[in-house]
Amino acid sequence: MKDRGVLARYRHLLDLPSHTTTVSLQEGSTPLIPMQRLAAELGGGFELFVKFEGMNPTGSFKDRGMTAAISEAAGRGAKAVICASTGNTAASAAAYAARAGLRAIVIIPEGKVAAGKLAGAVAYGAQVVQIQGSFDDALNLVVAISQQHPIALVNSLNPYRLEGQKTAAFEICEDLGSAPDWLCLPVGNAGNITSYWMGFRQFHQMQNSGLPRILGVQAAGSAPLVLGHPVEHPETAATAIRIGRPARGEQALQAAEESNGRIMAVSDDEILAMQRRLAASGIWVEPASAAGLAGLAHELQAGRLDLKGQRVVAVCTGHGMKDPDIIAQSMPAPRRLPACLADLEAFIVEANQ
Repeated sequence: MKDRGVLARYRHLLDLPSHTTTVSLQEGSTPLIPMQRLAAELGGGFELFVKFEGMNPTGSFKDRGMTAAISEAAGRGAKAVICASTGNTAASAAAYAARAGLRAIVIIPEGKVAAGKLAGAVAYGAQVVQIQGSFDDALNLVVAISQQHPIALVNSLNPYRLEGQKTAAFEICEDLGSAPDWLCLPVGNAGNITSYWMGFRQFHQMQNSGLPRILGVQAAGSAPLVLGHPVEHPETAATAIRIGRPARGEQALQAAEESNGRIMAVSDDEILAMQRRLAASGIWVEPASAAGLAGLAHELQAGRLDLKGQRVVAVCTGHGMKDPDIIAQSMPAPRRLPACLADLEAFIVEANQ
């Protein structure tokens, strides 16, 4: 079977060392889904697409960068990898390390990781350590460990992570024939917004495909790039972007400025409302994944965007199964009926009225 993973498709466009050996789970090639109904609900007059990165092997966009980071580490003979994580990086690092036969060590902040993500890291065989501190504390620790021991750091500070993640921009340009007019996406540790801008700029240089304006969206309770200073105790239901000191913050601000875009914040209520709207269109994403579209809706409602005749791509970074807790806590109990055809028919008729 032909390998269709990120490195197989784009290795010639990625800045990776010659020793890199491919460790793949057939990541990438995620769908670009037209969202006509949601676009109409938001005012219409523009094309809207969702780049659904939740369709990657471990359910999030992290797999694109992780295949590159683990492939480089394995190629130079590393025996172990380490990362700090709010969940998605943990699962991805654990999966690709397992694929490569490497030891994976994952450091998570206490009480701040969705169960679905933690379960993934454990299932793939990672050694998980929970610290009494924030994600930022965890990141500081793993950086220090990687500098003192022969353990490969695979957080987005690793430059090869960005090389892998920028391939999503290549796919969008290939699917559309050019870059979109706007790209909107969540911003947490800011590696993804940085890598998308890298990818669009590179594709533009190769194909003269145009460049999008970028709308980066943070959660209001965890918005250091909007506030202009670190957030010591970030809080948001969107756990994947609950980060107070983004490792790639400066690059994210630069990407927004160079693209003539911006970085903004929306409330948890807006994020969760957009999560429900996406599900109503058949796309279930984790809360953080809805932040980009929540920001787009916010700006449209405020009259700060004119999208007439334009194409917009929203990046949804993770599948809803990665963080189902909010849905599970609020969903009503299923209707209980006897195993009787007449009762079922009566219920269906009643529900239609």
